[in-house]
Amino acid sequence: MGPNALAFLSAGFGAGLAVIGAGLGIGKLAAAAMDGSARQPTAAGDIRTSMIIAAALIEGATLFAIVVTLLLALKP
Repeated sequence: MGPNALAFLSAGFGAGLAVIGAGLGIGKLAAAAMDGSARQPTAAGDIRTSMIIAAALIEGATLFAIVVTLLLALKP
């Protein structure tokens, strides 16, 4: 097993952990938003807007993590 194989393996683990973390984060975010909307239906629009913004930020951080792992794996 050469150094390239270890780089690819670590990049796969890093990308996998980033995606798992993002999935868990967005899942908790959506659960909290649904709970908040059920408790106070009049604020559902504001809660939905805040949820979409937070989900976009989580997705952006995940994309950054995946790009970093790919750059580390593919560097010469």
